[in-house]
This record gives sequence, structure tokens and C-alpha cells, in this order.
Amino acid sequence: MFTVMAGLCALPATAQLAERSHVVVLHAARMLDVANGSIVTPGEVLVQGDRIVAAGAHVDRPAGAEVIDLGDETLMPGMIDAHVHLFLHVGEEDMQTVRESVPERTLIAAGAAKDDLMAGFTAERDMGSEGAGCADVAVRNAINKGLIPGPRMRMSCNAIDLTGGHEDAIAFNPAQKVLSNADYADSADEIVKVIREQRKGGADFTKIYETGRDSFRDGVFRSPYQYTEEQLAVAVKEAGRMGGGVGSGRGVAVHATGEPGTGYAVAAGVESVDHAYQLSDATMKAMKEKQIYAVPTFAIAEYFADHAATPARAANERAQQAYHVAEFKKQLAAGVPIAMGSDVGPFPHGTQARELELMVEYGMKPGAALQADLINGAKLLGWGGQIGELKPGYFADVIAVPGNPLENISTTTKVKFVMKGGVVYRKD
Repeated sequence: MFTVMAGLCALPATAQLAERSHVVVLHAARMLDVANGSIVTPGEVLVQGDRIVAAGAHVDRPAGAEVIDLGDETLMPGMIDAHVHLFLHVGEEDMQTVRESVPERTLIAAGAAKDDLMAGFTAERDMGSEGAGCADVAVRNAINKGLIPGPRMRMSCNAIDLTGGHEDAIAFNPAQKVLSNADYADSADEIVKVIREQRKGGADFTKIYETGRDSFRDGVFRSPYQYTEEQLAVAVKEAGRMGGGVGSGRGVAVHATGEPGTGYAVAAGVESVDHAYQLSDATMKAMKEKQIYAVPTFAIAEYFADHAATPARAANERAQQAYHVAEFKKQLAAGVPIAMGSDVGPFPHGTQARELELMVEYGMKPGAALQADLINGAKLLGWGGQIGELKPGYFADVIAVPGNPLENISTTTKVKFVMKGGVVYRKD
């Protein structure tokens, strides 16, 4: 029988390899053709080992193939979250990185990876371990070896930040010398040095804090930049030296909420602008031309508004979200490429399909949101042509949801079946 992985432990790597020689046919009432934005009826996917051999309304069934009939479900590619924090969890985000040891946080991260996978996210990009250094690399490697269940991961180690910048523990007593949750770099030379150290530690890509902290008062959004265009260009060049070209998933991604920092980042040639609350017309034009992705992260802002400490803070968070939504609609109209990223971590892992619901609520059609998640997400992570679609030769990362996601995007929050690399992890 085809093994279903359950509980806290995954199959040993040797057992997984044995399973991956198995041939299985997945059958359901429907299948999503994400590129064409259409539904195939019925839907079947033929899997051999860790790859898809065929997909369509009907596939040839080899003798001895196991058939998994998922009934009135829709087969679709495993979802992709381009902005997660495995090393963060709900509650006191500013204190957990101080109170919890790196070993404890690494175990929590392993649990978060499992939660995300079981929710149907088969690939993710971790946007900084928040002070845990390259412990994220250990989580990625454990997943790849089959020691723990989790998505395919791109890891950055710590983000990079300047002294007194966005993540530099500025609310703490300076005499206590509380460390930043990022790695310090105050010049172009220091940025290069940190990038080299992180890549030596196993980082796939580089995350840089380009703006912060933000302020939003009387409808005016402001966010000071941290690095100049020239400094960011040096970072992009260094990442490129180590294979970080376009579509590699190994370049530079920036936390950048507003101008001029967002413009500096785009001019320097980063791979994505995450949060992207504010983009000038020139910046949006350049992002379209260069195919640089905006990653909106609406879900985290909604969570912060819903769980704000005071009514005044909640009102400010909602006003800022409304500002972001208005800007997002401008970005859509301008043709800015969009990828889906939720910023999950400060809100519960495994619930981040909420981001897709919000992307639709705020102006995207369900098909476009799914293309942003699956096709653009695959390209952003450097796995274009390997994940994000149900096509021959692609990795067998397949999930099943009730109903038609092109008609009701909320079906993505109700995943019933998860396969990654030909191994079944969930089957309700």
C-alpha cells in the first residue's frame, strides 16, 4: 500500500526512497489547470517515484498501479508561500527571540514546517530566522533527508540589517546589549562579508531589510530607507556571483514597504519587494519590465489588526491595511508581477491560505491569485518548470481541495489531501 505519513515523525529516508519507486494514480472529480485558469473534468495524475508522468482527464493506468480515489475533490498543485517565518510563533514576537534558545526555536520551526505542509503548502521561502542564524538550514536539510515532514524550503539564515535599523532591538535597554534579530552590515563591504558568511552556512538566498520602521499618520505612509541603491546593487552583484541570477531563487529579496527604499531596491535588481505598501509609478513600471515580484503580505496585517493591544492601535492597523489595498489595486492595474506570501509565523502556521482569500477580496480574480501563488511563486523560488503545475516531469506535489477554487478561493483553506514528491502526507 502507498504509505501515508502522519503524526510527528516522517518515514526514514530509506523508506521514502522505497515508496518513491511506487506507481500511483490520483483520481478526483476535477483538476486545476492553473496556467489556463480552467478546470479539467474529471482529473487524474499518474505519479511514478517523485515525479508526475501524466495528467489530464484520463491517464493510462499501468498494471499494478495503486489508485487513490479522492472523490468529489479538485486536484491542484501544492501551494507556495514565498514569505514565511518558521522560527516565529504567535505571541510576543519581540520577546520570544530573546527568551527562547536557538535549539528550542529550531524544534518549534520543525513543527511549523509540518503544520504548513499539512495545510497544503509544499514549497516555501523562509524570510529570515529572526536571530537563529543558519539554524533554518538544519531544518531544510532535515526535511530534504526525510527526517521530518515539511515543504521544499529556500532559506536565508538571518536577514541583513544596519545598526539601529528595523530589527535592531531598539525598544530594549541599550545597556543590556540585546542583539539584533538580523546580521549587522553598515556598508557595502560589510554586506558582502555577511552574504559570504551566510552562503557558507548554507543560505539559499539573501534577505535585506531595506525600510523601517514604518509610520502611518493622517493617511500619510512613511518608511525610512536603510541602504542606498548602490549598496543594494553590490548585494545583488555578490549574490549573482554565487548563482543568484533571475529565476534562480538564490538572489536578494528585500523587506521594503515604501519609497524611496522600494525604488532603490528595484533599481538595484532584487528578486522581490516584500510588503510593497507603496510603489511609485516609476517603480511599478520598472518592476513590470524587470519582472520583479511584489509580495503583498496582507494576512499578517489583518491578524495584527484583529489582535491589537488597544482599539486605537487596531484602528491604525486597519487604516494602514486600507492604504495598502488601495496601492495594491494600483499595482494590479500597472501590471506589477505578484507572488503570494503571507508572513506567517506571528499568526498560526498552517492558516496562511487566508492570504489567497485576501488577494481575491482586494482585487484579484481567483485564477489570477492562484497563478500568482503557483506559477509566479515557483519562479521566485527558483523552481519554475519543476513545481506549481500538474505537468509531466514536474515534482509530484499535489493537493486536493473540496469544490472549485476558480469559483471559490476559500477551498484552499480546506485541504484534504497532501502529496509532496510522490509521498502522501495527508489523506482525510
